[in-house]
Amino acid sequence: MAKGKGSGSNFRSAITGKFVTARTGRANPRTTVQEAKGGGSTGGTYRSAVSGRFVTTAYGKSHPRTTIKDS
Repeated sequence: MAKGKGSGSNFRSAITGKFVTARTGRANPRTTVQEAKGGGSTGGTYRSAVSGRFVTTAYGKSHPRTTIKDS
């Protein structure tokens, strides 16, 4: 039986860029972002871990602990 793509989401740390457990992600909402599995490319833009909104490159670079660079 072939494996299908799972639905749901992953959590990623804005500080380290590594995936973290769902428990850690929910416990640290200001420094983790929830990502959809199999999501599309955003072209290397920055996103705030606090609000989930896209931010400017300048803001993303000046706030590395609370933003992530989507690819």
